[in-house]
Amino acid sequence: MSVNWKGVFPAVTTQFKADDSLDLSATQKMLDQLIDEGVHGIIVCGTVGENCSLSAAEKLQVLAAAQEVVAGRVTLLTGVAETTTAFAKDFAKQAEKIGLDGLMLLPGMVYRSTEREAIHHFQQVARHTALPIMVYNNPVTYGVDLGLDSMEILAAEKNIVAIKESTTDTRRITELYTRFDDRFGVFCGVDDIALESLMLGVTGWISGLTNVFPQESVAIFKLAQQGRYREALEIWRWFLPLLRLDTIPTLVQCIKFAEQLAGRGSERTRAPRLALTNTEKATVEKLYGEAMNSRIDLSKFGL
Repeated sequence: MSVNWKGVFPAVTTQFKADDSLDLSATQKMLDQLIDEGVHGIIVCGTVGENCSLSAAEKLQVLAAAQEVVAGRVTLLTGVAETTTAFAKDFAKQAEKIGLDGLMLLPGMVYRSTEREAIHHFQQVARHTALPIMVYNNPVTYGVDLGLDSMEILAAEKNIVAIKESTTDTRRITELYTRFDDRFGVFCGVDDIALESLMLGVTGWISGLTNVFPQESVAIFKLAQQGRYREALEIWRWFLPLLRLDTIPTLVQCIKFAEQLAGRGSERTRAPRLALTNTEKATVEKLYGEAMNSRIDLSKFGL
């Protein structure tokens, strides 16, 4: 299966109303704005989208709302983060029915799988959907690393077409390309190593802080694709303090609060995630304020 997934794909937030219910219109407005500002794809219901805080019915509502507003303008993927393989297979079928372009598939949630079990999970979901799949490999968070031998097995599944590489070890990127050439698209899944990953040849960047500064994220990607690393580095050094927020336990709250500061969304999250403390908010406000005060005029890059 040939799928050309490239570019900056924000893992978007799910917006909530004051009564904790879904705010689908606010979510759609946010997606529309991101697309207008140049992102290449959208991923709903990932970690940043609070997948595991949504009911099964709510997830499908988010997918349908996203499909309606994206309307084929960019690639639309959904995270698949279910507690059992059977639930994941069913959700994949529902996403296919709604019309999404593909899946970002996580290992089974709650239970920490062995590598053998994770391979089986990915195989079973792949065999029960026609949608192309991006494997989400995040051993730091999920406790299982799909190494090169695992990806060799999964390469037999034609609709497993990409990997979101989140080991934080950039050497894995080169190892994947050396072993598999262009069999898989390789995406960077950790915000604060994105530029290094782009220099090593990843085809895309799945980002949390792109929700706050999409134009800068896209500019970094474009400059890197053109080999203009010195110019990309100028934006990167400006952006890095904020990108660090993507790698801490409260990343969802930090990203949502930064969105609120930017007038792009609300900080509301669902428990067990609680709002940031005043001290935590002050840190985000400081980083955001410094970024706004030193924001780079992107027009000079002629992109």
